[in-house]
Amino acid sequence: MRFTRMRTAKAAAAVVVAVPLALGGLASQSHAQDASPSPSGTFGPGCSGLAQKADTAKDKVVEAASAYPQLSQLVSAVVRAKLSDALDGKPDITVFAPNQQAFQNMTTSQLISLLGNEGQLKKVLTYHVVDKQITPDQLSDGSFTTLGGSKLTTSGSGTDFKVNGKANIVCGNIKAANATIYVVDSVLQPPS
Repeated sequence: MRFTRMRTAKAAAAVVVAVPLALGGLASQSHAQDASPSPSGTFGPGCSGLAQKADTAKDKVVEAASAYPQLSQLVSAVVRAKLSDALDGKPDITVFAPNQQAFQNMTTSQLISLLGNEGQLKKVLTYHVVDKQITPDQLSDGSFTTLGGSKLTTSGSGTDFKVNGKANIVCGNIKAANATIYVVDSVLQPPS
């Protein structure tokens, strides 16, 4: 009889614990359906293909970007434009980083012209950098001033975002010590 009472008490205790947990789970699910949640970690269709050499959260932005082979053309351009120290020295920036495909989408003559003109290269690269960290929840309808002094916009929802209505964010919210990186599939052109 004593054994039966203990089993009954344990079963009752399990129900007392399980019911509030289940109700809490339902409450959070209904809240999640009400709002369009922003991603909290890295997100985007290109993240799985973005091979990474190591954890970059403790690295300055240029070193962090160099850990991703898909950003090697960007890193090379930053070095060529002599912007490495300037970007690494800024706290809390956001970089909309063109991937290899973005550079491959440029014509050969456009790329040669861009890489051969340091002033123009700096102008284009600083157009990809905002002097504050942008969180995913700010991307849905954002307007930001770049280091080059021009405006760029972001739009979208969930995990599907665009920059200037054209460039897709293929992998976003990558952390570096002084930056947040959003990988884009186009080289952004500053307004003339």
